Amino acid sequence: MAHQAGGQRSAPRPVPETSETQAYLQDYGTLLEHMTCPSLVVDRHWNVVMANKAFETLFCGVRPHPTAMPGENFLRFVLFHPDAGEVLGEHEPGWCLPMLAQLRTALETYGHDLELQAVRRDIAQDPIMEAAFRQGLPHWIRAVGEAAARLDGAVRLLNHPDPRRGRTECRIVEESPQPLRDLGYRRLSMVLRDPRRTAVPVRRVRRPRGASSHLMVVPTPES
Repeated sequence: MAHQAGGQRSAPRPVPETSETQAYLQDYGTLLEHMTCPSLVVDRHWNVVMANKAFETLFCGVRPHPTAMPGENFLRFVLFHPDAGEVLGEHEPGWCLPMLAQLRTALETYGHDLELQAVRRDIAQDPIMEAAFRQGLPHWIRAVGEAAARLDGAVRLLNHPDPRRGRTECRIVEESPQPLRDLGYRRLSMVLRDPRRTAVPVRRVRRPRGASSHLMVVPTPES
């Protein structure tokens, strides 16, 4: 099985019992490890089932967090980790709002799912994040269109720790072979592009450890 980036889980996630499924996932992990672009396999809760070394390298600089490590749950990392913006360029419009849209769609499909509801409760405890989910997200989708909320095919900015890449673009490619679909899994790969095609670097601000959210441009209901 491929690397678990950003820290190990306290207990492995359940894997289906059949030997054929186990063998397929082991072989798929080998395939993933041979890919040079950061790649991960997630379930419908965005729990990371497996990730490759390139993914681990991309997020090697993030500080420990009790619930939002990138190799644990990618949705929680994007929304709640104070270092997410250091790696994910244009963090709010490029990553947070699209991931909130992904969560909204998942909740519409699996409304009673306990793990998704737990993420929703954590959002509700943060006034800025709650305002983004309730008011900012619908406004953003009306402004940019539903297509902007899709991940597959989207071009996003990354701040890669390798100085040869630095601030670069990636295209997100989503693939789900039938055996993965049968398990409720999907693979996302961040295909790194030539850094010479990207924008001029901008200053990154590290959030304090106690910061509860990243969203700054969405006003709270009181503003």
